Amino acid sequence: MKELVEFIAKAIVNVPDEVKVTEETGEEGITLKLEVADEDKGRVIGKQGRVAQAMRTLIRVKAAREGTRATLEIITEEQPKPTKAGATKKSKSTKEKA
Repeated sequence: MKELVEFIAKAIVNVPDEVKVTEETGEEGITLKLEVADEDKGRVIGKQGRVAQAMRTLIRVKAAREGTRATLEIITEEQPKPTKAGATKKSKSTKEKA
C-alpha cells in the first residue's frame, strides 16, 4: 500500500523527490503518513479534499482485499506566521453607558 500512495502522490505533485510515505502498523491496522513539499500540499489535498478522499478510498479498498484496515494521514505542518518586532496587542476596553 505504501507503494500505491507513493506512486499516486509522485504523479500529481511538482516536486516528486520530496514525497515521503511512512507506514506504521498498530492495533487499528496500517497508518500511512504522506509528506510532500509545502507548495504541493494543495495538489495532494485537492479542491474540497477530493483528491485526498479518493486516495483514502483506494487505500481502504486495497486494505479490505488484504483483510486489514488502513488509514491515510497527510502531514501538513503549518509554518509559524512571522510577527512584527515590537508589536503589541491593543486591548479593547469596554465602557458602560449610564
